[in-house]
Amino acid sequence: MLQIKPNLASSYKYKAAEKYIRALRLPFITASLLPFFSGTLLQAGNIDCWKFALGLLAVIATHLAANLINDYADSKSGADWHDQKFYGFFGGSKLIQENVLSEKFYLKTALVCMLIACLAVISLSFLGADLKIFGFFLGILFLGIAYSNGPLKFSYRYLGEIVIFVLFGPAIVMGAYFIQTNIFPTFTGFLLSLPFAFLIAGILIANEVPDLPEDIKAAKFNLVSMVGVKKAYLLYYGFMGLGLCFVLVNILINTLTFISLSVFLLLPLIVKAGVLLKNSYADKTKLVSSSKLTIKVQTVIGLIIVWDQLLNR
Repeated sequence: MLQIKPNLASSYKYKAAEKYIRALRLPFITASLLPFFSGTLLQAGNIDCWKFALGLLAVIATHLAANLINDYADSKSGADWHDQKFYGFFGGSKLIQENVLSEKFYLKTALVCMLIACLAVISLSFLGADLKIFGFFLGILFLGIAYSNGPLKFSYRYLGEIVIFVLFGPAIVMGAYFIQTNIFPTFTGFLLSLPFAFLIAGILIANEVPDLPEDIKAAKFNLVSMVGVKKAYLLYYGFMGLGLCFVLVNILINTLTFISLSVFLLLPLIVKAGVLLKNSYADKTKLVSSSKLTIKVQTVIGLIIVWDQLLNR
C-alpha cells in the first residue's frame, strides 16, 4: 500500500483567498465559460437574461465541483502523492499534499458546489427551460464525478479524454443553446462545439505528458500512456489541428465569419508547445511552458469565436 506523507517542508503561509483560488482552480474556469457563451450566442433571438444567469451559475458550480472531486480522487488513489511539487498547470493543486487543506475539505466543498448547480438547474426548469434540462444536467454531473472518482474512474481507464471532450464541447455548447431555445440536439451546435472540444483535449494531452510517470504508479492510464510519451506530441498536434480545422468548417457553413480565420495566427504557439512536448517530455519545468501556451491558445481562440458571434448578431 502506498505510504503518503504530507509535504511539511514549505513554510509558506497562504492567504485565504490564494489557497481557495488554487484549490478551486479558478483561473481555468474559462474552459467552460467560453463554450457556454458561444452556445448562448448561437441562437438568433433575444437572450433570456435569467436563463443565461442561472445556466452560467450551473456551469461554473459544476466545473468547480469537478475540479475539487478530481483533486480528492487523485489524492485518494495516490496519483498526486508521488510528486508533491506544485507546477500550476498539471499534477493537481497539491494543497492536500502540503497539509494546507484536507481531503474532507475538497469533498465537502465539491458537494456544496453540486448543490448550488442543482438548485440553479431546478430554477431553470421552473422558468420554462423544459424538465429535460434536469436529466441532461444529471448526465453531465455523473460524468464529471465519474471522470476521476467512484467505480468507473474514466480518467484511470483510457476514457478521460473522451469524457472531457464531451463535457467541455458538445455538452456545454448545445446545453447553452438548449437553455435559450428548448431545442436539443442541433447539428450546427454540435459543429460549433468541436473547436472547443478538440482544444480542451489538446490541453489534457499537454498536461498528461508531465504527469505520466506518477499516473502509471497510481494505475492511471490515458491516451498518452497508450501511445507512449515520445509520440504524445503527435496526439497533441492532431487535437489542436482538428480544433483549428473545425473553426474553418464553421466559417464555411456560415456559423462563424472570416473574422475567425485569425485563429490561424496562433499556429506558431501550437508548434512551439508541440516541440516542447517532443523534445522535453521528461522535463516538467520546461513542460510548464507547453501547458501554459496551450491554455493561452485555447482561451484566445474561444475569445475570437465569441467575439465573432457578438459582432454578427
